[in-house]
Amino acid sequence: MFRRAALMLAGILMGLLSAGIFSLVSSKPRGHAVALLHPPTPGPVQVHVCGAVNQPGVYALPRGSIVEHAIEAAGGFTPEAVPSALNLAAVLEDGQKVHVPEQENHAVSIASSAYTTVDPAPGELININTATASELDLLPGIGPSLANNIIEHRQNYGPFTSIEDIINVSGIGPAKFAELRDLITVH
Repeated sequence: MFRRAALMLAGILMGLLSAGIFSLVSSKPRGHAVALLHPPTPGPVQVHVCGAVNQPGVYALPRGSIVEHAIEAAGGFTPEAVPSALNLAAVLEDGQKVHVPEQENHAVSIASSAYTTVDPAPGELININTATASELDLLPGIGPSLANNIIEHRQNYGPFTSIEDIINVSGIGPAKFAELRDLITVH
């Protein structure tokens, strides 16, 4: 009887051992080798600098450059420039246009904005993420108060991700957005 129990125990152990080996051999690999690739280094941004600068043109600047760097690349401000109309610390995006207003044009747009608004030049969209108060004031129905609301919203909540986000600004609803839709951008 003892021999029978020993054989039975040996059989059970052999069965468990066989099942364990089979399970180990037939299981799927637990992981895959991962190749770490370095992401490609992004190239420079192309920026169009125009208006009251010494050498207007398109400039290639390193990613992360700011408006001040674009002005320097364009030979600096002319004596007629209004640097205070720009956010010199704004980070540039590829394809962006930086327009430096002149004193005469700047004064006229401020004076006329109390009575009327001027649409941007055809095909020239106002970037609501980088526009100054005076640039926003050029949009129809946007006066100094709404321009300040847009800038405050941008400062408090970060850049707009789509043009539709402007509806979240106090004082701008669907009707006002309909007027602005074809005149603004976030790029």
